Amino acid sequence: MASASLLKTSPVINKTDFIKGQALRQPSVSVSVVRSHPSGLTVRASSYADELVKTAKTVASPGRGILAMDESNATCGKRLDSIGLENTEANRQAYRTLLVSAPGLGNYISGAILFEETLYQSTVDGKKIVDVLLEQNIVPGIKVDKGLVPLAGSNNESWCQGLDGLASRSAAYYQQGARFAKWRTVVSIPNGPSALAVKEAAWGLARYAAISQDNGLVPIVEPEILLDGEHNIDRTFEVAQQVWAEVFFYLAENNVMFEGILLKPSMVTPGAECKERATPEQVADYTLKLLQRRIPPAVPGIMFLSGGQSEVEATLNLNAMNQSPNPWHVSFSYARALQNTCLKTWGGRPENVQAAQEALLTRASANSLAQLGKYTGEGESEEAKKGMFVKGYVY
Repeated sequence: MASASLLKTSPVINKTDFIKGQALRQPSVSVSVVRSHPSGLTVRASSYADELVKTAKTVASPGRGILAMDESNATCGKRLDSIGLENTEANRQAYRTLLVSAPGLGNYISGAILFEETLYQSTVDGKKIVDVLLEQNIVPGIKVDKGLVPLAGSNNESWCQGLDGLASRSAAYYQQGARFAKWRTVVSIPNGPSALAVKEAAWGLARYAAISQDNGLVPIVEPEILLDGEHNIDRTFEVAQQVWAEVFFYLAENNVMFEGILLKPSMVTPGAECKERATPEQVADYTLKLLQRRIPPAVPGIMFLSGGQSEVEATLNLNAMNQSPNPWHVSFSYARALQNTCLKTWGGRPENVQAAQEALLTRASANSLAQLGKYTGEGESEEAKKGMFVKGYVY
């Protein structure tokens, strides 16, 4: 069994003015400001309104995206098991230290989504992981949902739990240094999706978003349309339109401030088992059409998930979407599509730490170029081209 004490500290860059010197508010002072609109409608904005906008714009900064490293302990255990490491807190700590301390990571990564354990964790050298991220110019984020459970009355579909106690947890996460949050729910095309499942997903996301903003956290809104299925790209597009229409209806109903959110949608692709594959240009065309029809320009950032695509496929599709102007920051929030080669390169061995960090930086740099529309795909390894779709994947 490989040792958990695998890492050395790395050079870091200065904190941003955005984070430096920012006073931590006590949750008790979070109040609401009511603005009257000419239409007679009122929109409530949290006392954190200005900070929320600033956070969202910082995460949605040119050439940068999000590193999703918020795998639950069970899921992280599966990743460690794939390289022969036991699922212990020490080994999880070692791997997460490797990720956040990669030299210059903040040149390509603007935000990192953490699991609760990681938010309160230190590196193997005893430095708070939150502080390492800030020194890397990376905004810390936190996964706040409590996972998927069966949705009674549906067609074998799921709903996402975690609203109970979310306000107090969010306030505590803010005090610990988190400035944005993530809540993931899913929609399954082979299972319908039923109107009940779509409505439940949209309502849950909207309630979470409102609670997050009230506690100083920018909510990432993520209704993942699963890749599972044999359906074609037109069917995905049809369902995505339905889902995002419902999501924004309930976001508005819950007085969520659109300038202070980020989205984490699935790209519009055929089902993973569809015989007709789509080119990056087709994926970009369908996905941008979806955004134009459903997403208000007020939303600052669209941070796409990879959903089981290969590392290279996810980057090529993102690059294709950035070949033409659009009103949003179209970027990435990848987990496996940033970490896969990195993890395998590391293998839990101390002598591989530097090579693993270089693999992470290679992928981060490639997606940074894709966000700018300048990625060419040249020189990619065979490992980076391997698909990572897992049927019925449990997060």
